[in-house]
Amino acid sequence: MKSGLGWLSASPSSLFMNTIAFWTFMLLGCMCIGGYFMFRKFLKVLPKADGKSKLDWQNYWVERSRPLWSDESKAFLDQLVQPVPGPFRDIAKHSIAAEIGRIAIESNASEVTRDHCIKGYISATPRRDSRFLIQFLEKNHIDYSPYRHLMK
Repeated sequence: MKSGLGWLSASPSSLFMNTIAFWTFMLLGCMCIGGYFMFRKFLKVLPKADGKSKLDWQNYWVERSRPLWSDESKAFLDQLVQPVPGPFRDIAKHSIAAEIGRIAIESNASEVTRDHCIKGYISATPRRDSRFLIQFLEKNHIDYSPYRHLMK
């Protein structure tokens, strides 16, 4: 006589095994992507030949230029980082502000101007994003012609 437990078998169903395999690859993929970004962050923290890391220099330029920022230049910086996705906006704003601060201090400016912001924004933007940078500047009617050479 056949028992009522016929649906139980010695080996798992192929649907169950395929689901396990799918989620295994999904989790491995997510961990690889996360590891890639963690490794990039780790490389930024490593000290360079001068003994300071890229993040140390960013913090240095931001702190040193803090008194030079006016409310107008802060508002313009906020406008410039609008196209950056929300989760990355604070980090992008900090690195762009560091570049703007470096440019303002090296030019012995008494305050951060709109020109410093545009030049620093272009300098801090990675080359791979130049197309989006140009689209954003043109959409907002920001004249970047004096700084075209920085995009090449």
